[in-house]
Amino acid sequence: MSGDLLIVGPAWVGDMVMAQSLFIRLRERHPDAAIDVLAPGWSLPIIERMPEIRAGIELPFGHGEFNFAGRRMLGRSLRERGYGQAIVLPNSWKSAVVPFFADIPRRTGYARELRYGLLNDLRRLDKTLLTTTPQRFVALAEDGRVTAAPAVPQPRFRADAARAVELRERLGLGTGPAVALMPGAEYGPAKQWPAAHYASVAASLGRRGVRSWIIGSKKEQALGESIARAAKGGAINLCGRTSLIDVVDLAADARAVVCNDSGPMHIAAAAGARVIAIYGSSTPDHTPPMTDTRAIHYRRLACSPCFERQCPLKAPGAHLDCLIGVHPDAILASLNVLADL
Repeated sequence: MSGDLLIVGPAWVGDMVMAQSLFIRLRERHPDAAIDVLAPGWSLPIIERMPEIRAGIELPFGHGEFNFAGRRMLGRSLRERGYGQAIVLPNSWKSAVVPFFADIPRRTGYARELRYGLLNDLRRLDKTLLTTTPQRFVALAEDGRVTAAPAVPQPRFRADAARAVELRERLGLGTGPAVALMPGAEYGPAKQWPAAHYASVAASLGRRGVRSWIIGSKKEQALGESIARAAKGGAINLCGRTSLIDVVDLAADARAVVCNDSGPMHIAAAAGARVIAIYGSSTPDHTPPMTDTRAIHYRRLACSPCFERQCPLKAPGAHLDCLIGVHPDAILASLNVLADL
């Protein structure tokens, strides 16, 4: 391959983190090529923490926005960069438009949504061979069809310890040991461990002198506040007060992270944190936290994984049992093993 590489990145936080496995593999295969990532603006700060990437380029369209004329114009503006190959990670038709109009000679991606012509290096996705999302991303780094599941490098962000100290001071977090709790899940309630369970963990840690940081988006402020109140002084609600890049440095600074299967879970793993991950409607078989210092809680019920946003069951004692049935004591036991808490 000649020329540099353009990657059209995913739209979800967790997928963007897992895409770093592909970037690492591409750097191994093409050490002299520069790698740029075309991605939503929110993701650019975390892309800056990926040492394999030369530059992030903002994709200035809202989630689900088609805007064919805008994508054509953006593609034409990239022609002068002379990319030799584009790898398109989203499966949508519109995601392949920019590389086509950028006149990139080799345009790689999976055969989805009739992208023939827009992509000229189409790959067939064998879901029985490539069972996880990171495997599917990394396989696109190879030339042609893969016949075995590829090794997947673990994502690793550059964490900034000095910045973590500044964040502790600015947010009033003190200097003592802390565990980060990440109770949200953008996908929906069927991936969210109960707030009462998070509060129970925070209260137990508080009695041991360990503060809990509740980290989430502005939309999760009320959720974070309910956990902080129930924890009776053992937790501080940071929901809406931190950026994604703050999450990288705080997760790396915490003794451990307790989280749902979510974008922040993948950020924490890439930051090098000890991760205790709780799965409900999804499965770690597809989107595991990519770190060796982890504990996964997944009940593997007969109805799992359903991949629903809302639990489809209504019977008493069954609704959300995949999550409710994960007891706080099990999470505390994992914290004791992983972080000596």
